[in-house]
Amino acid sequence: MELSSILIQTMNGLQYGLLLFLIASGLTLIFGIMHIINLAHGALYMVGAYLAWWLTSLVGHLFLAILLAVPLAVGLGVLIERFLMQALYKRNHLDQVLLTFGLILVFDALQSILWGNDVHSVAIPAFLSGSIALTETLDYPVYRLFVSAVCAVIALAMYLILQRTRLGMIIRGGASNREMVQGLGIDIRRIYTLVFAAGAALTAFAGMIAAPVSSVYPGMGNQVLIIAFVVVVIGGLGSIRGAFLGALLVGLTATWGAVLVPDFAGMVVYVLMAAVLLFKPRGLFA
Repeated sequence: MELSSILIQTMNGLQYGLLLFLIASGLTLIFGIMHIINLAHGALYMVGAYLAWWLTSLVGHLFLAILLAVPLAVGLGVLIERFLMQALYKRNHLDQVLLTFGLILVFDALQSILWGNDVHSVAIPAFLSGSIALTETLDYPVYRLFVSAVCAVIALAMYLILQRTRLGMIIRGGASNREMVQGLGIDIRRIYTLVFAAGAALTAFAGMIAAPVSSVYPGMGNQVLIIAFVVVVIGGLGSIRGAFLGALLVGLTATWGAVLVPDFAGMVVYVLMAAVLLFKPRGLFA
C-alpha cells in the first residue's frame, strides 16, 4: 500500500473518531453526572442531521442552518430533561432504559411524519467543497479536514471548561459526590439540566456536520448509538478523557478494519472492545 493511501485511511479514521467523540462525550457526560442510561442519544444525532437538511433547504446554506439548529437542539434537551428525565433520577436503570427506548420510537415516528422516509443529501458549502491533492491521482476532501478541525477544537474547549473553570469543578464534583455539592448550596438540578442539554446539543451537532458526508436517512442514529456505547465502554463510564481516546481507537480500528479485513469489518470494533475489557474491565479511564 502506498504512503498516500495509508495517510488517507489514517485521516479518515481520525475524522471518524473525532466525530464519534462528540457523540460519546455527551453520552458519557450524561451517565457520569446524572447516572442516566440514555438510549435515545442516537435519535438526537438523527434529529440533528434532519434539522441540518431541512433548515439548509430553507435558508440555502449549511452553516446558517447549523446556527439555527443548535439552539433548537439545546431546547429539545432541556425539555426532555425537565419533563422526562427528572422523574428517573431516583429510579433504577431498567426504568431509564424503558423510557429512553420509548423515546427512540417517538423520534422515529415523528421523523417519518415530518420529513418522510426518503434518503436526503446536504450540500457542502462552496468554499469547503474542494480537495487537497496528495498525489497526482489521490485527493482528500477539504470538508473532512474541516470536520476534524471543528471536532478537535470542541474537544479542547470541553477539556478547558471541565478542568479549568468553576463550572467544570461543579460538574466534576456533582459526578463524584452530588450530596456534597448540594450541601454547598449549589442547585444540582440546574446542573443536570445544563449537562443533559449540552450532551444533546453535542450529539445533534455531530449529526449536523456529518450530514453532508453520510447523507440523511431514517434510523441513522441506531448504529451510531451502538458504536457510541462501545466508545464509552472502552474509555470508561463517565470519563471524557477515556471517551476521546476510545473514540480515536474505534475510528482508526473501524476504518483500517474495512480496508485490511473487509469480510470481518463489522466485528473488528467489538474485538477491540473485548480486548480492552479483558485487561481493563472498567475501561481505560474508569
